[in-house]
Amino acid sequence: MKAVVMAGGEGTRLRPMTSSMPKPLLPVANQPIMEHVLRLLKRHGLNETVVTVQFLASLVKNYFGDGEELGMELTYANEEKPLGTAGSVKNAEEALKDDTFLVISGDALTDFDLTELINFHKEKGALVTVCLTRVPNPLEFGITIVDEEGKVERFLEKPTWGQVFSDTVNTGIYVMEPEVFDYVEPDVPVDWSGDVFPQLMKEGKPIYGFIAEGYWEDVGTHESYVKAQADVLEGKVDVDIDGFEISPGVWVAEGAEVHPDAVLRGPLYIGDYAKVEAGAEIREHTVVGSNVVVKSGAFLHRAVVHDNVYIGPHSNLRGCVLGRNTDVMRAARIEDGAVIGDECLIGEESIVQGNVRVYPFKTIEAGAFVNTSVIWESRGQAHLFGARGVSGILNVEITPELAVRLAGAYATTLKKGSTVTTARDHSRGARALKRAVISALQASAIDVRDLENVPLPVARQQTARGSAGGIMIRTTPGVPDSVDIMFFDGQGADLSQGSQRKLDRVFARQEYRRAFPGEIGDLHFPASVFDSYTGSLLRNVDITGIAESGLKVVVDASNGSAGLVLPSLLGKLGVDSLTINPGLDESRPTETADVRRSGLVRLGEMVASSRAAFGVRFDPVGERLSLVDEKGRIIEDDRALLVMLDLIAAERRSGRVALPVTTTRIAEQVAAYHGTQVEWTTTSPDDLTRVGGEEGTIFGGDGKGGFIVPEFNRVYDGTAAFVRLIGLVARTQLTLSQIDARIPRAHVIRRDLATPWAVKGLVMRRVVEEAGDRFVDTTDGVRVVEADGRWVMVLPDPAEAVTHLWAEGPDDASAQALLDEWAAVVDSAGR
Repeated sequence: MKAVVMAGGEGTRLRPMTSSMPKPLLPVANQPIMEHVLRLLKRHGLNETVVTVQFLASLVKNYFGDGEELGMELTYANEEKPLGTAGSVKNAEEALKDDTFLVISGDALTDFDLTELINFHKEKGALVTVCLTRVPNPLEFGITIVDEEGKVERFLEKPTWGQVFSDTVNTGIYVMEPEVFDYVEPDVPVDWSGDVFPQLMKEGKPIYGFIAEGYWEDVGTHESYVKAQADVLEGKVDVDIDGFEISPGVWVAEGAEVHPDAVLRGPLYIGDYAKVEAGAEIREHTVVGSNVVVKSGAFLHRAVVHDNVYIGPHSNLRGCVLGRNTDVMRAARIEDGAVIGDECLIGEESIVQGNVRVYPFKTIEAGAFVNTSVIWESRGQAHLFGARGVSGILNVEITPELAVRLAGAYATTLKKGSTVTTARDHSRGARALKRAVISALQASAIDVRDLENVPLPVARQQTARGSAGGIMIRTTPGVPDSVDIMFFDGQGADLSQGSQRKLDRVFARQEYRRAFPGEIGDLHFPASVFDSYTGSLLRNVDITGIAESGLKVVVDASNGSAGLVLPSLLGKLGVDSLTINPGLDESRPTETADVRRSGLVRLGEMVASSRAAFGVRFDPVGERLSLVDEKGRIIEDDRALLVMLDLIAAERRSGRVALPVTTTRIAEQVAAYHGTQVEWTTTSPDDLTRVGGEEGTIFGGDGKGGFIVPEFNRVYDGTAAFVRLIGLVARTQLTLSQIDARIPRAHVIRRDLATPWAVKGLVMRRVVEEAGDRFVDTTDGVRVVEADGRWVMVLPDPAEAVTHLWAEGPDDASAQALLDEWAAVVDSAGR
């Protein structure tokens, strides 16, 4: 005996879940509903099955194939157009015309005894047996009345309460004889209950109803879909659950990693190869799909999460459904009844209210409050470039596929046959992504010079030696699970805003150039990269007086790539040095602020105990530098900028220094005292490096450990700054604490406020209006200067839904008062 599984419906009431997935493939306890149906058929010996398909038919066929994995024989009957419940079965008549057959829906969850149903049909000699069940609310179903013998007396499809005459409903499961096809017209929409059964009853044909015992749920709404998950987990329906019950009601599938410090309160299900971190809490009736990542601090309760979803730290999911490949970022909140479609991005700290529908491929911006469904528009703004190039979570936002497309777009902006220099830090993620980038560049007719693992300044310097541009892949500073893909111009500097927009346009249009076979680019591995770098550095930076000074310094390489350059450099400088943490540590490609701080504390202890002149600590890619004075005290980064400025300006006595407008105005006093002047730039690194490369610029810095030594390079370079500092200290014979003590104290306070994208323009207009007659500087954002010299700066973030504020005054209290005043302006405009 054969069975027919009807799997052609569109499931319109379940959108957006069914916008890109046929309803029978919707997972219940991480298995498609139709798979539960097929396993039920197999248990009752119905191994030969015809599947009727229409909507997204190829997805159903590709998933189940010929049924071999389930131990069944599956064939398919494809409808070119919807034919109704009877028409779709008629479409499969050729495979069913020889024997009794069973019809069942591919999107209803049940554990009925089909063998008992079939036996009843045969005992009664029925032409059609309708499987019935009793439900508390029959309004959405066809109700049926049968006599004492089980013969059907009356049907009524989807009645009103005034028409309800029974709680016994048609489940859409039938046992039929082939003669029933005589009553179904081919190739036109025909329905069993509305068209065929009334005609059979009119002719007195034997139609029986079998009232089945057991579980049955027509998964036709979001509520019933979530309910079906809970019922499976509660054991109310007899279905197979793939996995191991590690404690009562807690099911974990093969390969899943659940940290011992994660909180699990069953019944719940965690799919294969999912990862649940320490501090995450997963509560009752939650289903976590395959390859899902649940980060620390996340909370899930009655949530249904499909495959390949990323759930960020401290996010909160309650009673919602998340489609495949969706990313929920840090501290986002999705309320009861909300449904998020496939491949969506829910931004940081955003809130999706209950019963909201977000259709596939949509972006909800960071900090957004969404209380209406997002169907056509995207509640967000896609930003390819941020402050550090293209950044995101590895294998969530930044995947090998994205890296290939980015590299292809970048190559398309360059001429065929150009050379691009590539480099990476010492992380495994960067190594894997760089290989994808190199392949895409070569396939776009670009020659590649691969430096492999080098400090970021070395990558920039080598790019400037004859390459059209460069790409560096590194771990995001302070965020171990994220990466930055950095793009350089022909001078080794970050791409200008114009070049970024050009790359953005090519990427958005997906108009990638592809090389002909004879044009595929070459791959080279240049030799003596570090010797070339150190040689050039020592030729261009003033090192007079170092060898004779007898200085002793302590250098912390932070287990990063800076340690690859230091041995030969320190030897050639002739300085007495102690190097700590020189070896590469692949497991620590970056460090958090706390780890960096504790490292500086240890560095200070070693400087003080060894009576060194000072200590320096590099970041893991050798781009930035932190200082410790001879007493072992940490010189904060914003203060270190003033110390370097004072030393350089005192030696040069002319020229200009490039500083971002967010820097304390004490810098102007220091520069002017020594006869130099400040040129204020925007906070964009490419603007600072632009001024750093202009004639007459003697120094640049960003107050965050980034220093520019223009005589060597116009980009941030920790190693060059270190060599410059040694020379300055050796020649001045002053200690860092003495230099620090002669510079006035600065009082700059910063704050960030969440601001939706839609009101950022309004916020900035309101700031200008509130400024009134006060001096306004619009170099970057809006800087308002009070009559007494205090100033506040308001700057919208280019990549996130955030507004940054800085305020400076003669003391912390006055700066704080000014910051509070303008934060209130920004906050009121952003509401």
